[in-house]
Amino acid sequence: MNRYSAFSLLRNALSGNRHWSEAWRKPEPKRSYDVVIIGGGGHGLATAFYLAENHGVRNVAVLEKGYVGGGNVGRNTTIVRSNYMLDGATQFYEYSMQLWEELSAALGYNVMFSQRGQLVLAHSVDQLDYFSRKANIMRLNGIDADILTIDEVRRMAPYLDLSPEARFPVYGGIFQGRAGTARHDAVAWGFAHAADRHGVDIIENCEVTGFAFENGRAVGVETRSGTIGAGRIGMAVAGHTTELGRKADLELPIESHVLQAFVTEPIKPLVHQVIAYGADHFYISQSDKGGLVFGGGLDGYNSYAQRGNLGVVREVSEAAIALMPNISRLRLLRHWGGVVDMTPDAAPIISKTPVKGLYLNGGWCYGGFKATPASGWCFAQLLAEDIVPALARPFYLDRFRTGALLDEAGAGPYAWRQ
Repeated sequence: MNRYSAFSLLRNALSGNRHWSEAWRKPEPKRSYDVVIIGGGGHGLATAFYLAENHGVRNVAVLEKGYVGGGNVGRNTTIVRSNYMLDGATQFYEYSMQLWEELSAALGYNVMFSQRGQLVLAHSVDQLDYFSRKANIMRLNGIDADILTIDEVRRMAPYLDLSPEARFPVYGGIFQGRAGTARHDAVAWGFAHAADRHGVDIIENCEVTGFAFENGRAVGVETRSGTIGAGRIGMAVAGHTTELGRKADLELPIESHVLQAFVTEPIKPLVHQVIAYGADHFYISQSDKGGLVFGGGLDGYNSYAQRGNLGVVREVSEAAIALMPNISRLRLLRHWGGVVDMTPDAAPIISKTPVKGLYLNGGWCYGGFKATPASGWCFAQLLAEDIVPALARPFYLDRFRTGALLDEAGAGPYAWRQ
């Protein structure tokens, strides 16, 4: 029976949802696989899906130490955009945007991708001039971008404080209409569901505690369920990359930081786009449930904890009220932290490692969620063919030795100052 048919919906509604089929299997691990992917978040699951979908590699295991969606893929502000400007990052994130636009159909699962557009505000003449340059570069790369005047910003977002007396007066902005948001847990579940249909084993509560080596090559992983052999091993564990890398004697140019996100009580529809505050590190959108979802900058210390501190709560709340005084009396329902892995140039790593048989996907900084489809697409090709795809060549690990850095600082609101 079609699990999405009207009869199926009615049957489950009347039975207390007892007859839904599971979105993916709960298999016991095999003794070995062609590919083992460590990390059951968005990037690991996307890699498994594209390994099977694009390359026919289906003898694959995804090992997750907790539960699917319990890491960074479920701990972010859900923003999807491709408004980058440096060569390499521009092409990569635009390809990811193109994959997002077809993702629900490709997975057979609604990831709730909403192309509501993103507006980044300019708070000085110099910043608006920088946005004009960025918009021209985006257009030359086939990416949509529009420069808005203050009057156009007012028509689009009249709820913002656009008065001359605002703490940081607005001079205009840059708008990408194809940007938007997706439902983060649906993205994780969709990739898991689609990978499982291809025969990929998704094994939860299976922490990797070490690696097995033969003649200097990684040939398997040690887990709490025993040793699992692998032809090739891919690491996609976000903020815990350095911890896992040390188990293979890898010293990586990565620091882990906490990045917090916040949700308010639900209100009537107000914020119809994603808004980024160019004067402070602040960004906001409104969820389908009505809550305002927003975030700010990193906590100022290294940590592996999925929680934040009150200093950032205060700073982000102050930015929210400065930009939107009308939300000052809203109650903050919850906030949480994701553990982000920061590289020196704030650009990711998709690469072979000095350890044969071991490959790395990490260092995503602020860009992890929006990069999910293209990251999986590229990492899958690397694992399947042992060849770095052209789209991912700028993200090779060796760039930190050669000095070929991609220094765009994640193209966040602060990037214009560089």
